[in-house]
Amino acid sequence: MTDLPLTPVKPVAPPAPWLGGKRNLAGRLTALLDTMPCRTYAEPFVGMGGIFFRRRMRPRAEVINDYGRDVANLFRILQRHYPQFLDTLKFQLTTRVEFERLGETDPATLTDLERAARFLYLQRTAFGGKVSGRNFGVSIDRPGRFNLTTVEPMLEEVHSRLSGVVIECLDFEAFIRRYDSPGTLFYLDPPYWGSEGDYGKALFQRADFERLAGVLAGVKGRFVMSINDVPEVREVFNGFDLTEVETSYTVGSKVGSRGKRAELVVMNQKKTLNE
Repeated sequence: MTDLPLTPVKPVAPPAPWLGGKRNLAGRLTALLDTMPCRTYAEPFVGMGGIFFRRRMRPRAEVINDYGRDVANLFRILQRHYPQFLDTLKFQLTTRVEFERLGETDPATLTDLERAARFLYLQRTAFGGKVSGRNFGVSIDRPGRFNLTTVEPMLEEVHSRLSGVVIECLDFEAFIRRYDSPGTLFYLDPPYWGSEGDYGKALFQRADFERLAGVLAGVKGRFVMSINDVPEVREVFNGFDLTEVETSYTVGSKVGSRGKRAELVVMNQKKTLNE
């Protein structure tokens, strides 16, 4: 793989918070990924791009995917219709009334621009980056969470970073099979075991962990996956290299609460994960 050079790229901040966004593990994971030569870098569960946008090296081709339509639509709008998107956001205010109004709005009734604006607003104003069961996030000692004067420069960087990136909205198995090759490096951040429904109904089921393990067992390329360390995960992915790392969870969920927790980094090729 030494004939697959990587080129430097400036890390940028993800456009919005995301439950399980890997912020506390990002330094170690991106340092690992940046040392792995590849022709194509691909993420089947990109979320808000907590790892994708923080990487410092990029190969010739990059592909991101999320089966949640709101995620894929937001990135496509940021990539292709950025000026029009800013106009849509121009008069948005951080209020509980607006948060509740948008939360109750059926995204299927909106245009793609309106849908992207709704999703970004809700993700930036919801407590802890939650997707399902959002609650309005407010603090007495900080400004409103949606302020276009501070959001716009960040969105500009995301827009530039998405140049040339392929954006998909596929089931993870279809995505992996489509982009797998000896020169592909996959980074996977699936839902935590026990929190499969936190990102939307019917997007990922408990049985999908077995399906994911089966697909990964047959890939031609390499992969790195991060997931919560529970006995069931170790059993499903016991055919791969498992490295335990410690991280912090900042939002309570069905699988844990605030504080230190163990996470697993799963790979099909042994490589050192530096602290």
